[in-house]
Amino acid sequence: AFSGNTNADSVVYHKLQHSVKAKFLRFVPLDWNLNGRIGMRIEVYGCTYRSEVVGFDGKSCLIYTFNQKIMNALTDVISLKFKTMQSDGILLHRKGHNGDHITLELMKGMLFLLINLGDTRTHPSNAQINITLGSLLDDQHWHSVLIEHLNNQVNFTVDKHTHHFHAKGEFNYLDLDYELSFGGIPVPGKSGILSRRNFHGCFENIYYNGVNIIDLARKH
Repeated sequence: AFSGNTNADSVVYHKLQHSVKAKFLRFVPLDWNLNGRIGMRIEVYGCTYRSEVVGFDGKSCLIYTFNQKIMNALTDVISLKFKTMQSDGILLHRKGHNGDHITLELMKGMLFLLINLGDTRTHPSNAQINITLGSLLDDQHWHSVLIEHLNNQVNFTVDKHTHHFHAKGEFNYLDLDYELSFGGIPVPGKSGILSRRNFHGCFENIYYNGVNIIDLARKH
């Protein structure tokens, strides 16, 4: 409950401590002016929000190749939103040598983060990490994803539910290419052909270490 003004001209301003996302706002008056006057006027101020959306038809993918000279191997932050009616599909993939790869895949309406070491003989106990979050994500509503890799700490967040885990040195051994693919995994040497289940739906605001991927795609 918020206290309002007590006369015809004064303005009472309230700033919420936390941001709120909503389609509708409903105001319910709890009490009127002590003098018996009834009236209510309200203005709501929002935050600026930039929306960049790209659609995938299940046969396409978006590939981002970044400058290896300016990248920090120990820090990676990937964020995006997605919506789809399909229960399966590749959201992002980053491959490497010797079978190393990081893959975010939608399977049966759940998100799986797969981190795989190619050399299982050298590091058999840390060969693969498989984290699952979310359910019924194929409901055609927007869902947010955040992957933060800070040194050996990895935070995997889906719709504000976060799984924290320690990489135990795996990321020091992952030999990954400076390339990210969204929406599918391209087959090497075969232009336009994707492997496994391709994503069919929409992405919004794809960011990799602060870089707006969709905006770059539109410009180039």
